[in-house]
Amino acid sequence: MLPRFHLLQAALRLVLTVAACGWLANGTMAAGAETARGFQERRERLIATAIANLQEGDPTVGSFIDVAAAMQRGENLTAARARLTALNEPRPTGNMFWMYPVMAVLLNGGEQLDEANRARLAHWWQAYWPSRGDTENHWVMYYASLYLAAQHYGDTGLERWFNGRSAAENMAEARSYLEHWMKVTTTVGQGEYDSPGYIGEYVVPLALLAGWAEDAAFRQQARMMLDYIFFDYAVEQLNGQYAGAHSRVYPRQLLQPARVTASALGWLLFGLGDYQQNAQSVLLALSGYTPPPILGRIARDTAARPYENRELKRTRWRMRHAGENAIVVGDKRTVPVYKYSYVDRDFVLGSSQGGLLQPIQQQTWNLRWRVDEPLDASNTFFAVQPYSSPHEGTMYFGADWDTVTDLIARSKTDYDSPDKLASGSPYEQVFQHGPALIGLYDIPADSRFPHVTALFSRDTEDVVEDESGWIFARSGPVYFAYRPLVAGEWKPNDWTGLLGGGAGGWISNGFLEWGSGHRCYVSTARHNGYVVQVAPARDFDSYAAFQAAVRALPLTFSTETAAEVTFTALDGSVLRARYGEVPSVNGEPLDYAGWPLFESPFGVADRGSRRLEIRHGAERYRLDFENNVITQTFDQP
Repeated sequence: MLPRFHLLQAALRLVLTVAACGWLANGTMAAGAETARGFQERRERLIATAIANLQEGDPTVGSFIDVAAAMQRGENLTAARARLTALNEPRPTGNMFWMYPVMAVLLNGGEQLDEANRARLAHWWQAYWPSRGDTENHWVMYYASLYLAAQHYGDTGLERWFNGRSAAENMAEARSYLEHWMKVTTTVGQGEYDSPGYIGEYVVPLALLAGWAEDAAFRQQARMMLDYIFFDYAVEQLNGQYAGAHSRVYPRQLLQPARVTASALGWLLFGLGDYQQNAQSVLLALSGYTPPPILGRIARDTAARPYENRELKRTRWRMRHAGENAIVVGDKRTVPVYKYSYVDRDFVLGSSQGGLLQPIQQQTWNLRWRVDEPLDASNTFFAVQPYSSPHEGTMYFGADWDTVTDLIARSKTDYDSPDKLASGSPYEQVFQHGPALIGLYDIPADSRFPHVTALFSRDTEDVVEDESGWIFARSGPVYFAYRPLVAGEWKPNDWTGLLGGGAGGWISNGFLEWGSGHRCYVSTARHNGYVVQVAPARDFDSYAAFQAAVRALPLTFSTETAAEVTFTALDGSVLRARYGEVPSVNGEPLDYAGWPLFESPFGVADRGSRRLEIRHGAERYRLDFENNVITQTFDQP
């Protein structure tokens, strides 16, 4: 069973969910009750499956989170205790990835946790020194786990802890960092922003705090941050698939975008997409967190589409080469990330401004379209300028110039490969307005990979290389056109054979399933670029009609001294961009200085305000992080 205050918290959220949905549904409670019932059923399915993963008599199967689920519900306890013993032998590994699941066990174990395992876990908090890691998600997981460990073990002295600090000191340091991270995120944006995989590494620590922090104010802060992150996801997803520009994404996630943590969370929270079982979703289910009903209405509202969504994020902290656009937060430097997405009911085209916004795994822009069976679909199109250099490595990491690239490639094997599909580039400038996008490049002669790659996934159909220079493609409900400024050649997406040959280590796992059958259009030139125009198939009588409409659009460009484009899009907007200059729409330069933290029909937040107003119809749901308050109102008709 859930601890008592979790039951009260879940029950209150459930009452509010049912009531709020009912008030908005013709004065009845039916819609709210159905929404709440669906969420509870999905939560129970995840927990029941986790418990069933443990096999009595076989202590080699199951995870810490499976053990936590069994102990919370008081089921399958013999298998859970045996598996817990095996998981910690001969000694812990995983650093913060050990800390958070162990805390899930301790917080859910209660009387179900046998004394031998209880003593063993207490020993490891003294004897095992977990690394704090080097990324934003690592630190959030580390400090949330440390805070709750200090809370769990009470007023213990420095002799009790691996780091030689008392429980009170550990709790104070952990809370200080976590509140600092929340403040930075809600004022200038998250650093590891909108990652379809790493969203789970933020949900986990926040769910732990929202579910088990004894301090009511801190528990409220964590719950509000979960609302904040799930809103961020809800406005930029397509049937559960996280779309738009991503800070971090792995090759498989690029090419099979539904098999990610974000989609699993979307299924649990909002009933989107297909059922997927993973540790992050199970832990969220165990925490007692229930999403506010307004988020579900936003996530499922296709009638409000299309709409434009703008968001402000930031780069990872820059140790060196911060650049003239850097902003200073405390003693650290970062650079704004200007995100823009056009969200249609049949597709999402989303982008950032380009540049080195995240090390290693950045996706500057992508197109995602709706599919009926998303799990194994490759419903994506994007372009990338692959870049590998010690300049990038030393910008974000503490290693020296001579070794940093090798250190990166030891874990992210495709980083130093010319056919990689995730990369930022300092030679890139991207600009989007509605369903049209322009990418421009100024690549030095000595660049290691002086080309631009456009990925046409295996789900694209009827690709046409038109004599006008446009390349047309379609898939399901979407048509799109790609106009390279410099002609290129077709190559398989894994033309070096790195991942297909298994040299990518764990990153290559299952490559034949998810990585084969795609192809790339590769263009090599110092001054380079492309134009992209997307449209829903429903707007045209035929694929041929779309092609004719695009061919008729005014387009001029040059690559002689610097890449520049003037393009009149399908909606009549005149887009102009020249590399190194601020782009314009209908003669008006983009206002990067006034870019909001969030702006869409569903929510607004000004940078620095620490306040997010979430909107749907007459409903207003406000997160005020300055005062740690949630308010909910309904405008009168």
